Amino acid sequence: MDEYSRFVDWDKMDVSAQSQDTKELPCTDFHELKQLARQGYWAKNHSLRAKVYHKLISNIPCRTVTPDANVYRDIVVKIVGKRSSSSLPLPEFVDNSLIPTYCLNAEGVGAVRKIILCVANQFPDISFCPALPSVIALLLHYSKDEAECFEQVCRILACNDPSKRLIDQTFLAFESSCMTFGDLVNKYCQAAHKLMVAVSEDVLEVYSDWQRWLFGELPMAYIARVFDVFLVEGYKVLYRVALALLKFFHKVRAGQPMESDSIQQDIRGFVRDIAKSVSPERLLEKAFAIRLFSRKEIQLLQMANEKALQQKGITVKQKRQNVHLAVHAENFKSEIVSVKEMRDIWSWIPERFALCQPLLLFTTLEHGCSLSRFYSHSEGHEPTLLLIKTTAKEVCGAYLSTDWSERRRGGNKLSFFGTGECFVFRLQPEVERYEWVIIKHPELASTGSETENDAQPASSTLSSSSIPSDPSDRLSPFLAARHFNLPSKTASMFMAGSSECIIVGGGDGQALYLDADLNHGRTSHCNTFNNQPLCSESFQISILEVWGFRD
Repeated sequence: MDEYSRFVDWDKMDVSAQSQDTKELPCTDFHELKQLARQGYWAKNHSLRAKVYHKLISNIPCRTVTPDANVYRDIVVKIVGKRSSSSLPLPEFVDNSLIPTYCLNAEGVGAVRKIILCVANQFPDISFCPALPSVIALLLHYSKDEAECFEQVCRILACNDPSKRLIDQTFLAFESSCMTFGDLVNKYCQAAHKLMVAVSEDVLEVYSDWQRWLFGELPMAYIARVFDVFLVEGYKVLYRVALALLKFFHKVRAGQPMESDSIQQDIRGFVRDIAKSVSPERLLEKAFAIRLFSRKEIQLLQMANEKALQQKGITVKQKRQNVHLAVHAENFKSEIVSVKEMRDIWSWIPERFALCQPLLLFTTLEHGCSLSRFYSHSEGHEPTLLLIKTTAKEVCGAYLSTDWSERRRGGNKLSFFGTGECFVFRLQPEVERYEWVIIKHPELASTGSETENDAQPASSTLSSSSIPSDPSDRLSPFLAARHFNLPSKTASMFMAGSSECIIVGGGDGQALYLDADLNHGRTSHCNTFNNQPLCSESFQISILEVWGFRD
């Protein structure tokens, strides 16, 4: 076929989708490249795609000393020797990873293992990289020989542009990406997330598969289209496509019984057979229709999740281990919610805090109905969880992102604080979560976040004055009201407290007001987005609890 066909089994490739027309890349401008990649300009010409991959990867900024094709030719015989490719043991960092063959011929399948071993030899700092086999297998389809493929993979691994994240190479980075994906699912795929919570005790275990869906289960025609855009726009594309896969899974399988005993296996099977329900074009269309947060905000979220994992003792050198996000039943007791209900709440909170266990800070049954005691027991803890049971047996509450001591910044004046991660919820009579309305309905705010231009290279969408000097010190990627051009002052109401009352929520959604005696409360409700109120418009409190988060 062409000079890039050495490792391709053309009987497996969809030749009908290939065009033999000679094409050249008409531009090098980033914005034009982005549009061409999304449109699949080089997807139907094997030779052109190979040349585009070579050009894009050659432009990746790398470390000064990055192994090239000559290095591979020097070391491959020493490392592989006369052993059969199929008998070559894989390094620990890809152990148990799925090694896809896509449309490779026998020589190509053997070359994957040889290149993996040579990469391991040249990159001793890699401790966990499950995506590597897939990336090597894919690039072999568009390489003249093994050495060229090795060089391209090394350039991807050796990228030293801090604003350009490509492939996770440590368990810390991988696990934090899984937590970040879980946070994004919680925001953008709430129906699918609700299903995951219902059928799995630990949703992080399900979301830890997200890279496998892409780099393992997706058929060749799909992952190649994803990789086209990934090389131009970067890591955020992977989140987009994984979210789209989950949305399609929920849409296609909604109401149907599970096909196996594991939701993980069901999702894997759906992705493998995705051609039965979704085309590559439709998948990408869905992915880019998601109004995802800006790359900068996602980067802050990733940093926050990494910091939370490090506080749990996970290091860059860490090999794979189980990380659980679930409430331990044996150590939990509440007079308001059951363990199952607390686990449901845990599935809503940011993943970095779901690593922790609940710690009871205040309860009216023990500490009395005193707002001052409420503050004294709650201050110094961030975040906190507020639970309320009314005399009418209604149960509602709020996730509060910020320490209540922040209320003092306004002096005696009632002032609002908190971040966009705050939300209120109802458990009885029905379960419902009410997010901060600007987060749930981004069209109501101009965030300066990236939409169609979300992949501007290295440029920040948030002003430098908006970002803390050490972003990891403020563990909220959705940050405070100052990061949004809100339509009105009332839209930035998250939480507020004074000696007279507490207010949680607000803006254009649900708001919860508690009087100083902690015996009475009321709600306000806007019918614009939510049809069901948080609880009765005016209510009497039976029990109130405040929970913190302990390691």
